[in-house]
Amino acid sequence: MVYVDDVGGSNHTIKKNTEVLLVGIKEIGLDMTADKTKYMVMSRNQNAGSSHNIKNDNKSFERVEEFKYLGRTLTNQNPIWEGFKSRLKSGNACYNSVQNLLSASLPSKNLKIEIYRIIILPVVLYGRETWLLTLREECRLRVFENRVLRRIFGPKRDEGTGKWRKLHNEELNELCSSLNIVQVIKSRRMRWAGHVACMGESGGVYKVLVGKPEGKRPLGRPRCRWKDNTKADHQKVGCEGMDWIDVAQEWDRWQAFVNVLMNILVL
Repeated sequence: MVYVDDVGGSNHTIKKNTEVLLVGIKEIGLDMTADKTKYMVMSRNQNAGSSHNIKNDNKSFERVEEFKYLGRTLTNQNPIWEGFKSRLKSGNACYNSVQNLLSASLPSKNLKIEIYRIIILPVVLYGRETWLLTLREECRLRVFENRVLRRIFGPKRDEGTGKWRKLHNEELNELCSSLNIVQVIKSRRMRWAGHVACMGESGGVYKVLVGKPEGKRPLGRPRCRWKDNTKADHQKVGCEGMDWIDVAQEWDRWQAFVNVLMNILVL
């Protein structure tokens, strides 16, 4: 898969970048097969690269709007929602495969919760450390988790009417004492941020974290960033006003902050 980034939205820029890329590939002795190689252009300009095709030895490569890489769906506009939706889809498929077991009377409730945490949850939370969540995504995650928990605990007979009804969210929180799905994401994201901070300037991930892209951003409200999510988490655990990268160098202290975040209730 060939990825072409176009910051300026210029077809000339895309052509220049792809030519440099193809020359570099030849220099290191790699051979690209046209039938197996595709490329994607990421640009704010929807028409960027539309008049340019990548060719190598008179062979054209197919341009795609999205592709899957390491379990994540990447698109040319890179919206948050698409990758998140893909994870939920995989989680629902996993849940549907074991829902009969979760509703059966034989396994205990504790065993069913372990099945959820060991089999279903890792599918949904693959790559969770790099997620950035808005309130909409947090709500969708809680809806998914509550649906699984309602399958595990079953309905409840209403004392007033005598009819069976679904458990309310508050009742599910009382029955399931373990961390909810949003707490798991926030705590593991913060733990991973500590690992990245300890990499130092030699680490590529660290450079991406602290680096600042060149150019001007478009008009309007900027998108929510991973950095914004982690900053909000740091404020909740008392890191406001501190340089959290310096704090993360003391791993015991940082782990204490992670434990505090795990105990903060997410509604």
